[in-house]
Amino acid sequence: MLYTFFNVIYVLVAVAMTAFILLQQGSGSAAGSGFGAGASATVFGARGSANFLSKSTAILATVFMALSLGMAIYLHKTSGSTSQTEDLGIMGSATPASAVPEAPAAAPQAIEVPAAPAAAVPAEAASAPTEAAPVEAPAPTDDKPVETPAPAGE
Repeated sequence: MLYTFFNVIYVLVAVAMTAFILLQQGSGSAAGSGFGAGASATVFGARGSANFLSKSTAILATVFMALSLGMAIYLHKTSGSTSQTEDLGIMGSATPASAVPEAPAAAPQAIEVPAAPAAAVPAEAASAPTEAAPVEAPAPTDDKPVETPAPAGE
């Protein structure tokens, strides 16, 4: 009962604090006061609403923090005596990792890979040599040096 009452007060303080923060004017509003925009701020007096809203926001923020701290302490004291597995939902029925039996270690098995089927080789491919024949360099002559050809990749 007491927790519900403080929870309602907590929500009302949060809504009021949000409204007061949104009602405050930003720092850029002073530039528009020279053009006649400052005349509408006389509802709260000659000094404007800055003092009223600032003080109200500070008071509401203090009440909000006090309620937050008070409800946290209250909930910690009331829920400290109960077990923590009581309200776990679906995770409460899960077995711990230490209770799950391990699978037996299987001996490594040799994996047999089937051989590729022998494909019919065309006659042209069968008669072609698998390696290129080595090319012989020409014999050097006495007049000019032998130039070696550059590799094809460069």
